[in-house]
Amino acid sequence: MMAAADPVRPRGNPRSPSPSRPTLAPLASPAADFEARLAALWASLDELHEDEFVARIDALVSELPAGNAIASFERAAAQDSTGHPDLAVPLYREALSAGLEGIRRRRAVIQLASSLRNLGSAQESVALLRAERERAADELDDAVTAFLALALADTGREREGASLALEALAPHLPRYQRSLGNYARLLRDPAAS
Repeated sequence: MMAAADPVRPRGNPRSPSPSRPTLAPLASPAADFEARLAALWASLDELHEDEFVARIDALVSELPAGNAIASFERAAAQDSTGHPDLAVPLYREALSAGLEGIRRRRAVIQLASSLRNLGSAQESVALLRAERERAADELDDAVTAFLALALADTGREREGASLALEALAPHLPRYQRSLGNYARLLRDPAAS
């Protein structure tokens, strides 16, 4: 005589999905979808006319709530990337004032400082980037230093700028890191030799 199946315990693999309930693939979050569409649009920058690119960025970020820091940042970056730093600067400031966070905040500071330098405000650029170097470290540290070196050169402090650039470059070399680091310090302080 065959034992009756236990009605409480299902037959087969207890971890497999029930045949009456199909397994659905997880849906992409709205934020992930937005970021993917934004990345695709930025990838098309060189293929689009500048005005069309800016218009598409404006249309995409209009999906975000009014006053959104990310929207202001992306609009600023679009203006900057199409040769309009004068239009980008107020948008970067707006994004930072609205509480832009994470890597976008750091990018906004770098890009704002670069735009300011291009518009003849190298001293303000230096101040922003010096303050940014004091913040937590991340993958943009060398970018901060590189743009600071440019701003220093525009303020007549080319040796200090070259020194910072060489110090940022030294760790990436397969050899000569120590020598290059020493030369970079000597550029800044010739009396240290």
